[in-house]
Amino acid sequence: MPILNEHAIRDRKQSLKKRRKSLKINDFRRAYCDIPNIFVASCSSVCYNRRNKLEVVEKSKMRNTVIYIHGKGGSPDEAEHYKALFPQNDVFGLDYHAQTPWEAKREFPTLFHRVCEGYRSVVLIANSIGAFFAMNALYEENIERAFFISPVVNMEKLICNMMLWSNVTENDLREKKEIETDLGETLSWAYLCYVRENPLVWTVPTAILYGAKDNLTSYDTVSEFALEHGASLTVMKNGEHWFHTEEQMSFLDDWLKGAF
Repeated sequence: MPILNEHAIRDRKQSLKKRRKSLKINDFRRAYCDIPNIFVASCSSVCYNRRNKLEVVEKSKMRNTVIYIHGKGGSPDEAEHYKALFPQNDVFGLDYHAQTPWEAKREFPTLFHRVCEGYRSVVLIANSIGAFFAMNALYEENIERAFFISPVVNMEKLICNMMLWSNVTENDLREKKEIETDLGETLSWAYLCYVRENPLVWTVPTAILYGAKDNLTSYDTVSEFALEHGASLTVMKNGEHWFHTEEQMSFLDDWLKGAF
């Protein structure tokens, strides 16, 4: 696949903006959700049918939905945290299996359509690599707003940094295809090629929460992304890549409530 140039990316963004305006959530055909793939944190408008499937019923057309996409090592159960923050919305967590962006591109749209059937609007919350997967796989979907927590916004740069930290050259990776690192990550030539050949095209209005002590993504990288995509950027001085302490979670909650 050829690498898109700046003009092609700009044309695609404009096309997506026009398409997003014309799309309606209710145009999605009725679908059923496999129980293992969808975690329902707060939903008064669902029922089980005889085939042990989860069906979004007619009442959902009057409501909005929030979809949560966790990061690496996370869980769809984390969506439960956002129930209190969005009491007027149905909250879902996606229990996806994708490990690569090309797997996410195949898996995410199907899950997205199943969850969003009948809803008036969709808000996305995504964490870390979950945000990267979402931007890679859901850029054509009708999403009203997105909230990214410690997002990976430049995967090529992150991979190259990991190569540098692990003393791996591009030639090494090209030759060996995959290299295990002391960081607990496996460097992949196919992964690097994919992100180079498939630059992110993201036009959804987005707010970003970033921790100043993030050890994966630099402030310059995330601020450059925010500027390029017109996203708002909030920085927590004592924040890390993983928001988990009481102080960090309180900051995250206040940010979400204020931004939403």
